[in-house]
Amino acid sequence: MRVGCLVAIAALLLGLQGACSDPQQLPGDLGPTDIASSDRAADLRRDGGAADAFTPLPGLGTLAGACGVLDDAEWTSSSPFLFRNVLDLGTADFDTAKLSPGGLTIWTEGNLGGSSIHSEVFAFEVLHRCELAKLLKTEGKVDYKDAGGKKTDVLTEIDARAVGVSVTRAYHYPPGAPYTEAEAKSLLEKKLADLPLSQANAVPADAWTRSILHVFAYDPQHADTIEAAWSQVGAAVKGDAILMVTVTEGNDSYMY
Repeated sequence: MRVGCLVAIAALLLGLQGACSDPQQLPGDLGPTDIASSDRAADLRRDGGAADAFTPLPGLGTLAGACGVLDDAEWTSSSPFLFRNVLDLGTADFDTAKLSPGGLTIWTEGNLGGSSIHSEVFAFEVLHRCELAKLLKTEGKVDYKDAGGKKTDVLTEIDARAVGVSVTRAYHYPPGAPYTEAEAKSLLEKKLADLPLSQANAVPADAWTRSILHVFAYDPQHADTIEAAWSQVGAAVKGDAILMVTVTEGNDSYMY
């Protein structure tokens, strides 16, 4: 009996060793990257405008502040939200080799005019690195019912939802002068009013149900003023918009 027990125990231990010996064995069809992304999306998010536990994906510049904050609390709500973070570009020049594939596509395909291509690229980069956003279509690829109507800047997918992203900059000349609440409120009211118009203008195949207004602020004073103006904008104008305010630091002159 003792010999039989010892044999059974040895067989059990060998079976356990075999089951644990392959660290690459993963459940279902998920690979290591998918598991990591799923964990980030599901477990490392919390609401709020302060820094949180989510570690941004690598990329051009250092991200801090609100990151990994968009989840069901926002998607299932009809309320507007504001989040703020910082993108420090340091002393490095703009380097396309450090962009995500989606950011590089936006840079390569360009936009419909104006000098906002850098801010559109970085709007996607921030959302990709913090919210795991995927690029669906660049500005010129989205189809609309009225070609002359309002349009969004980038069409993304976040948490399996199509999200339109409109991009603008809180900046004025000369850059050293204080940014006023009147300027900030005018900018927000104009851009927020355009969100439902562009959303309604998209053809069904490119439709999205939630919009992000991404504001790049020249410095913390500009961002503070945007936040103050946000509190003055009426609820009807805000709608269910998500306002993402990103302060840029370092070598950011090409952004403005």
